[in-house]
Amino acid sequence: MLMNEVYKPINCDDYDNLELACQNSWTLTLELKDGEKLKAKATDMVSRKNVEYLAIDLSGEVRELRLDHIASFSHPDLGTVVVSESD
Repeated sequence: MLMNEVYKPINCDDYDNLELACQNSWTLTLELKDGEKLKAKATDMVSRKNVEYLAIDLSGEVRELRLDHIASFSHPDLGTVVVSESD
């Protein structure tokens, strides 16, 4: 996925669930739209140049995932959430 593509905000409920995961430092199982699968700790929500990101700690490596590149995420307290675009 190209980083210069137009950002499509995600659904507010999905965003709120990711914020909750960050507040609780939950380890999420994430699947990206390109098929990549990750298990990482949610650390922060970042907004830069009108694009929102989920900052994760992946075995000590910090990565930022564009929210509109996340296909789904799961945690025992949330279940599996399929990310949808904002209406």
